[in-house]
Amino acid sequence: MRMRVGTWNVENLFSPAAGTGYGPSDQAVFTEKIAGLASTITDAGLDVVAVQEVGDEDAFTALIDALGSGWAGELSTRFATPHTIRNGILSRLPITSTSEHEAIPAELQGVPVDDAGTALTAMGRGALHIRVTAGGQAVDVVSVHLKSKLITYPGGRFTPRDEAERARYAAYGLYRRAAEAVAVRGFADELIDGEGDERHVVVAGDFNDEAQAATTQIIHGPAGSEIGTPGENRPDQGDAHRLFNLAPLIPEELRFSRVYRGRGELIDHLLVTNATRQIVTDATTLTGGEPLASITDTPTTRRDSPYSDHALVVATLDL
Repeated sequence: MRMRVGTWNVENLFSPAAGTGYGPSDQAVFTEKIAGLASTITDAGLDVVAVQEVGDEDAFTALIDALGSGWAGELSTRFATPHTIRNGILSRLPITSTSEHEAIPAELQGVPVDDAGTALTAMGRGALHIRVTAGGQAVDVVSVHLKSKLITYPGGRFTPRDEAERARYAAYGLYRRAAEAVAVRGFADELIDGEGDERHVVVAGDFNDEAQAATTQIIHGPAGSEIGTPGENRPDQGDAHRLFNLAPLIPEELRFSRVYRGRGELIDHLLVTNATRQIVTDATTLTGGEPLASITDTPTTRRDSPYSDHALVVATLDL
């Protein structure tokens, strides 16, 4: 059986009634955005897609309805306020179980996140997990969204008072993203349970950093057999535990999922166990026919764009 799995940051998918100031300001733009998202997912032939930046339940329900018969979804109930974006997963395969994870490991709960010394105890967006059945086999899919590189200063400002404040809050954001990466790695460890050579697990989402970033590497796990390295086809003891980033399988000219200040970045990733890596036949990025717009550090300027500022990252599994 062929299974197509993807991850997509759908960019502030709020229904107009939510009145947040982030999502579409009128119903016409919202309707166009929902139609475009559904069309791209359908055209990609996806069976399961992890989605990030879902703003409210009504918007998520509208997307499921637009996808049509056979689609279902799960939406995280754990998210930070006041910007209530959350993780979701859409599937047209039978969902047999779900769970959520948000706790930061106890050893890292003293990590400060602001000048007040507020301690980090939970992920800003809970990691959402579903198990589906495909070709008679169980496949675990986790949707994650790590702390953004966009810095928010006290009072909701996007501009620092001075360079010292900018540097401190950049560090706070990095601390948070690293701690969240450790939390995701721990959640993945529970699902893999040392059986990565047999179990199919896909950790999908917006990691808010590129493949070689330290935070992404935390989730990756033991080094040694990454795709595209000399050790790729050389089995070793780490294979039962590590997650393999499918980024090197994406054609080089398409190996970006966001454009920031004119530069393409691959910050949305699909990481899979060794068992799953062995059955991946291809990976790519898709934008639904619209070139990605270059973004800046002011997120509200795009609220009435009917397109996401991220590309959909897709892989095919031959189960």
